[in-house]
Amino acid sequence: MAGLPMDQRDGWIWFNGELVEWKSAKIHVLSHGLHYASCVFEGQRAYGGEVYKLHEHSERLIKSAKYLDFEIPYNADEIDEACRLVLKKNNLINAYMRPVAWCGSEEMGIAASNNKVHLAIATWEWPSYFTPEERLKGIRLTWSKWKRPSPEMIPCFSKAAGLYMICTLSKHQAVRDGYTDALMLDYRGHVAEATGANVFFVKGKEIHTPTPDCFLDGITRQTVISLAKSVGYEVIERTIMPDELNKFDECFLTGTAAEVTPVSEIGNIKYVPAAACKVLIDLYEKAVIPKK
Repeated sequence: MAGLPMDQRDGWIWFNGELVEWKSAKIHVLSHGLHYASCVFEGQRAYGGEVYKLHEHSERLIKSAKYLDFEIPYNADEIDEACRLVLKKNNLINAYMRPVAWCGSEEMGIAASNNKVHLAIATWEWPSYFTPEERLKGIRLTWSKWKRPSPEMIPCFSKAAGLYMICTLSKHQAVRDGYTDALMLDYRGHVAEATGANVFFVKGKEIHTPTPDCFLDGITRQTVISLAKSVGYEVIERTIMPDELNKFDECFLTGTAAEVTPVSEIGNIKYVPAAACKVLIDLYEKAVIPKK
C-alpha cells in the first residue's frame, strides 16, 4: 500500500468511539480544525504489537488540546485502549499510529466553544522517516529561513497542526535544494530543532542539545537522554548558537518518526556518524522492543 493515497487505503480507523472502514473516515469541509487549526495530533509507533510509551502519548494529546482551549472527550486510558484496538483490528505488529483530535463543523467563525470535539486514530505500516541508506551514512540538513516563534506568540508546547506550517515550508525548500531536511533556529537565533525532530550534538562523552523552551520536548528526545546517561554520557541541555556547530564531532536527530537518525551535514559543516550514534541507535532499538 506504500504508493496509495492516504484516503484510498484499506483497513480500519477508530473514529469517535467506533471502528469505521478506512475510506469512510471523513469530515465536513467546514470543520473548524481545517479552517482555524483547532487540531492536535500524536505520532507514535508500535513495535512487536505494542505502542511504545503509549500512555505518555495519550496524556500529551490531551494536554495539547487543553493548550488550544478544547477538551478531548476521552481520558488517557480510553485513548490507550482505542489505540490497541485499532492496531489489532488492522492486524499490524510494527506500525506507525496517528491519533488526531479537532473541532468540528457546528459553527463557523473564530470561536469554536460550541463545536463538537472529534477524535480519530489511524495506523499503518510506515518504516523510518528516513531511508535505511540515509540513516547509515547520515542525512544532509540545510538551514531553514523560518524560525520557531516565541512562547508569547504561539502555544509552543502543544503538538498542534498549525505549528507545523513552517516545518512543511522548510522541508519543501530543503528537498528542492537537494537536502533531506532543514534545521531551524528559534526567534532569538538559537539552534532549535529540525522540521519534525529534536537535534543533538556530540563532543567526546558529552552530548549537547537545545533547551526546549519554545518547541516540543519530544518523548523520543526524553528517552534518548535517559539512554545516553545510562551508558555514561553527560547530557547538557543548553543554549546552542549556530557558530558552535563546527566544534562537535557527531550530530543526530530524534523523534517517533525519525527514531535515532545520524546527521552528516548541516550546511557546510560536516559530521561523521561514529560511536555515539551507533550506541544510541542500538540502545533505542532495544528499548522499544516489548519485554517478554
